[in-house]
Amino acid sequence: MRIGLIIEGGVPYAVGDASRAGDASDPVGVAGEGGWCDRLVRGLDQHRFDLYTLGAAPASPLPPHARLVRAAAPGEDPMDRAAPGRSLRRAFGRRDRGRFLAAFAALAEGLCAEDPGARGSEGAYDDGGASPVGGAGELFAAGLYALADLARECGGLPGALRSDEAVRLLEAACRAPGARRGAAGAGLRDHLALAEELERTLRPLSLDWYGEDALGAADLCHAAGGGPVALPGLLAARFHGIPLLVTEYGVRLRAHYLAPGGTERSGALRTLLAALHGRLTAEIYRQAALLTPGDTHARRWYERCGADRARIRTVHPGMPAERFAEAGEDEESGDPATLVWVGRAEPAKDLIGLLHAFAEVRARQPDARLRIVAAPVREPEAEAYLLHCKGLAAHLFPDEAADPHAVGENPVSFEELGGPEAPTPEDVHASGAVTVLSSVVEGFPTTLVEAMFCARATVSTDVGAVVEVIGGTGLVVPPRNPRALADACLALLRDPERRHRLGAAARARALELFTVEQNLAAFRGIYLELLSRAPVRHRAGADVPFAHPAEAHVPGSWAHQAVTAGTGAPDA
Repeated sequence: MRIGLIIEGGVPYAVGDASRAGDASDPVGVAGEGGWCDRLVRGLDQHRFDLYTLGAAPASPLPPHARLVRAAAPGEDPMDRAAPGRSLRRAFGRRDRGRFLAAFAALAEGLCAEDPGARGSEGAYDDGGASPVGGAGELFAAGLYALADLARECGGLPGALRSDEAVRLLEAACRAPGARRGAAGAGLRDHLALAEELERTLRPLSLDWYGEDALGAADLCHAAGGGPVALPGLLAARFHGIPLLVTEYGVRLRAHYLAPGGTERSGALRTLLAALHGRLTAEIYRQAALLTPGDTHARRWYERCGADRARIRTVHPGMPAERFAEAGEDEESGDPATLVWVGRAEPAKDLIGLLHAFAEVRARQPDARLRIVAAPVREPEAEAYLLHCKGLAAHLFPDEAADPHAVGENPVSFEELGGPEAPTPEDVHASGAVTVLSSVVEGFPTTLVEAMFCARATVSTDVGAVVEVIGGTGLVVPPRNPRALADACLALLRDPERRHRLGAAARARALELFTVEQNLAAFRGIYLELLSRAPVRHRAGADVPFAHPAEAHVPGSWAHQAVTAGTGAPDA
């Protein structure tokens, strides 16, 4: 089978997978920088993988059954037909200019219009355009496909999407009757910023990926994410009827909604950007042959965005269990009085609540210790939050010394993952008795799966897919409740037998549900299922799988009738 794998970034690793990239709420993962795309390509070597990347070209060698077909480096405008802020006259002739304006007007109107029923009688509600299909969503889709047809016939659109005419159409759509609340307040700066984001988001429309020598030759398109990275697969389905499979380990739309808006963006601009990503995501979800989220928490997002429940299949991320074998088989290792937290330092992880919970633990069990191991900090906001947490820990837990002449030691330690004392996640989890997750917002809790592979009992807040992941192998408490978190931690610290029993059950559950092998087996079956349901696409000299039903190999007139009925040919 020939798989067109569409990714974002190089190597061939997808941004937003259930590894160290994760979604906006995902902690440091266990899959390594390779991620699930690399394991998928190398694990399903019976198929041929054609890679298409919206980022840099792969930096590492690909296996023999995989090849890079196209790479579009970020920021490239190879077919820019008009400079930003310029007229369309230099980009298209009169007829094509009229086609562009009509298509863009439909897209802008569908983008800015409010969905029927988006506001209830009890107050305003706007889901950003990701609700089930309606008139506005259909209008947006019609404009999107018309622009795709124009780009395919006449060349690229990047400059045209930022032209003066496009900005004026956006302004008119924002002020039209029936526009979504807040859109009418957008000013010129907001319209220019929206046009810039539209150009970046719709850049795949202008790529040369849709001929018979590229995506048109694939049997199946597999997009490693929603949003713009799935847009080439959406167009391949439209132009060639190729089934589209979308896999998201971390919902892109959810990450966009949770991302900080920034002081430079007005409320109207944030509303319009949410509408853009919501409309595009909803169309991709509606048109995909199958959607494979990593957990049922993400599945609910898909259904809210209008995806057909029958076309959603949960496929848990696969993680290399062998990395954790040594720690998982040695349940007695680790300090029996140490709690471990691993993740990315950010407010959604509620380290403040964890520190207050540990103060309660420490008051009731003086020998308890807390080890906080954070991913390397890159963003200034994360660095500021981590410094604040360190200051709170110093205030809550003054350094303790055995005598006046000894150097004090704090029961809370802050370390960086990859450092000398915490080189790998498995080393960190194995060093303690209980792994704690204190988040108030969470996607797929990769940290908990790491701890489960290491046979560690866990205490977690009830957010995201936590309950789905741990089942009954750990303790779950409400978020933002330091007292409940402290009680659960103490219950496990004081009961070694229960702790070991839960840890063993957690490891058994992880080995059953979250291994690389189960992930590959799931996609192996999904690929064959989608191809078996797709219409036969005849190619000269090609032996297409499932082109002939099994009855074709049975001798007799019945087999002949079955074959001619399947192909539409008249009986002889």
